[in-house]
Amino acid sequence: MKNVLFVFLSILFFSCSEDKNVEIGQKTSIQINPIFDGGKVLLGEEIHATFKVKNDGKYPLIISEVKGSCSCTIADYPDEPISPGKTETIYATVKTENASVGMLSKEVRVVANTDPSITVLKINAEVIRK
Repeated sequence: MKNVLFVFLSILFFSCSEDKNVEIGQKTSIQINPIFDGGKVLLGEEIHATFKVKNDGKYPLIISEVKGSCSCTIADYPDEPISPGKTETIYATVKTENASVGMLSKEVRVVANTDPSITVLKINAEVIRK
């Protein structure tokens, strides 16, 4: 009886699951310019960085996390898989209100189904006084 119940539940589970054609372990590759030059910014202004991400692999690109190196860096990224050949944008905002005057460099770490799985993006700028 347990075997019949197990088979029934297995069939039910697999028939109800949504097929996204993405298997665990499928690695793809990306093209991205990893450095954004924000130029000169006034102390207190925000830096708005954009990074174009192109999936140049054979499988959908799945970005699982994008995180700034500190609380002053906030990133937004596509939550849907990026199809092969398609391009999407990662947006990052750096708040400079508590930054020091001079050169500023912040990182954004992108975790995806690529090899290596972490891609580091850099946001550079020169913070100047008003």
